[in-house]
Amino acid sequence: MKKMAKLFGIAALVLAASTVANAAKIGLVISTQNNPFFVTLKEGAEGKAKDLGDELIVLDSQNDPSKELANVEDLLVKGIDVLLINPTDSDAVVSAVRAANRQKVPVVTLDRAANKGKVVSHVASDNVLGGEMAGNYIIEKLGGKGKVVELEGIPGTTAARDRGEGFNKSAKGKLDIVAKQPADFDRTKGLTVMENILQAQPEIDAVFAHNDEMALGATKAIEATGRNIMVVGFDATDDAVAAVKAGNLAATVAQKPAEIGAKGVEIADKIAKKEEIPANVPVALELITK
Repeated sequence: MKKMAKLFGIAALVLAASTVANAAKIGLVISTQNNPFFVTLKEGAEGKAKDLGDELIVLDSQNDPSKELANVEDLLVKGIDVLLINPTDSDAVVSAVRAANRQKVPVVTLDRAANKGKVVSHVASDNVLGGEMAGNYIIEKLGGKGKVVELEGIPGTTAARDRGEGFNKSAKGKLDIVAKQPADFDRTKGLTVMENILQAQPEIDAVFAHNDEMALGATKAIEATGRNIMVVGFDATDDAVAAVKAGNLAATVAQKPAEIGAKGVEIADKIAKKEEIPANVPVALELITK
């Protein structure tokens, strides 16, 4: 019996060693953890890595491209199998992608794409479609016409470009965009930019913000004036969904950040196991209204 127990013990150790050997070492570089959307994305990635038994190292770029490059270089020294990166900027991230390319470490981009460098897969929502959804909702609610403000995200990011493209596509010939200005996906900047626009524009029917943080900042600025202006955001963060339920935000386009993170880790795991993966992995969208 003792001999059998010993054999079982050895078998268990061999199995455990085999499992560890098969575990992928994945690096995840997040643009910022000062935004609920990316916190949720990270949590989705962490949950999936735990389920798969993979090692996940997460580093925060704090919206700084130089920090982003340093993070990637740090992960490459650690000997990761796959790099997941959520770019601070689609142009600036190219240096980080190419650093991974030189080390022959496969790169997967999350939410925002890289404009150059070799990326084996991109996991994101269809931001153009999401922008169209927001525009069509505003058109419907305004009865086919109206004066609208567009709060843009960080210039140079694919998310800002694509959401703007979709919105402007639906708005063309129907909505009069009286102001269009970047607020860098930031709530405080959304508040400040909207305050300035409100002073300059006496007539505004609606606001489309490229993300919920800017939308929530804009609603605060609007509330202070007492004006009745509809605001639509993008991302469906917890704060935004609560604001929709409370009637402070008209709608938000729901990305699923946890699913983007989880899908990214799934793809990284497949890459590490030499399995085939798609070049683009779409994640569904929906419009959240009261």
